[in-house]
Amino acid sequence: MTQKVILPLLLLSFFSVVISRAQSTYVCNGATISFFSSTPVEDIEGISKNGLSALDVNTGDIVFKVKNTSFQFKKKLMQEHFNENYMESEQYPFSEFKGKINDPDKLKDNGSYQCIVRGTLTVHGVAKSYTAPVKITVNNGAITAACTFKVKTADHGIEVPTIVIKNIAETLDVKVAAAYQAKTP
Repeated sequence: MTQKVILPLLLLSFFSVVISRAQSTYVCNGATISFFSSTPVEDIEGISKNGLSALDVNTGDIVFKVKNTSFQFKKKLMQEHFNENYMESEQYPFSEFKGKINDPDKLKDNGSYQCIVRGTLTVHGVAKSYTAPVKITVNNGAITAACTFKVKTADHGIEVPTIVIKNIAETLDVKVAAAYQAKTP
């Protein structure tokens, strides 16, 4: 009789742990990642709505990954130059951010929060540390996050040819937005 009681209790405990861990992980399969370069000569904007992201509300761990060829531009030639000349997308197919959001306990309650995210952005094969403010909204199990920060092309080994140096800003405005849903087991 003891085995009949203990086994179901052990199974119940195991599944409770698995379910609680799964509910701490949130995923986004369509994060929007964009960058904007403004110069007196020309404005350039690249937008991808195909970013992938995961967020663990227990630890604050967050990761974003985007395929460089998924960025779209107003002019096809800009997209071609971006992939072939600047990002070298065949050699460096993805850009990725891995970091941690401070005070992840906030992420368990409904509300809007200003947090800080710290982590490493790897672009063009070069990793660099970044710290940026992030606005996070929690609403009945759905989480949204939005962040804007600046990236210098030179910090990631992206060379801009002298002939177009006036067309591309040295520092780009990068925006990230994600709508997360709880990962189901």
